[in-house]
Amino acid sequence: MAATSSAAQTPAPQPGAIPRAPDGKPDLSGFWQVMNSAWLDVQDHSAEKGVPAGQGVVEGNEIPYLPAALDKKKQNYANRETADPTLKCYLPGVPRITYMPCPFQIFQTPQKIGVLYEYVHAVREIYLNSKHLEGPIEWWMGDSRGRWDGDTLVVDVVHFNDQTWFDRAGNHHSDALHVVERYAFIDPDHLNYEATIEDPNVFSRPWTLRMILYRHKEPTFQLLEYECHALESTN
Repeated sequence: MAATSSAAQTPAPQPGAIPRAPDGKPDLSGFWQVMNSAWLDVQDHSAEKGVPAGQGVVEGNEIPYLPAALDKKKQNYANRETADPTLKCYLPGVPRITYMPCPFQIFQTPQKIGVLYEYVHAVREIYLNSKHLEGPIEWWMGDSRGRWDGDTLVVDVVHFNDQTWFDRAGNHHSDALHVVERYAFIDPDHLNYEATIEDPNVFSRPWTLRMILYRHKEPTFQLLEYECHALESTN
């Protein structure tokens, strides 16, 4: 029997096939997870001890650092085995929480979208059609405000601290970070996820990462416990 290409095995998206909520908006409710190693390195990377090889999720595979910020990235990378904030059990921030190696669940209402992450029990509330709180505010997960652009959920996130990384490779940001996320169905069980990153203190221009979110279809699937235990200091 002749081999069948993966493209031939995947049906083309059909208009109207995506799930919809009672208000007619796309229904993102369900359990989702990535299938990549971006939490370790968002760019192309070779395998090394404890790190599987991976294809990058950054558009063009380039992160446009300013010179001083690039030096800090290199320092972070050199100290990554102890300095990655997630090793201290800090919240991963946005967008990294989306591609941590754990599933998450989306709940949806016309006024708000909630996301419950298995990783360290993190929770996000995305308020729809509302304004950001007055700043300055420094939060681990930022302040998320969403709106619908056709069938795409657009989430604007500001008010971050400067303590999270984008990955274990040491890619970082300042408290001026601004993230715009986009969630759009490819078909009923796959979402295209994009996050555009802007931080004038660290990057010379905005840059974007992209990946696919996969819906869990197991009948008994549920979020389990993930408790974080910080590495003990050797000092």
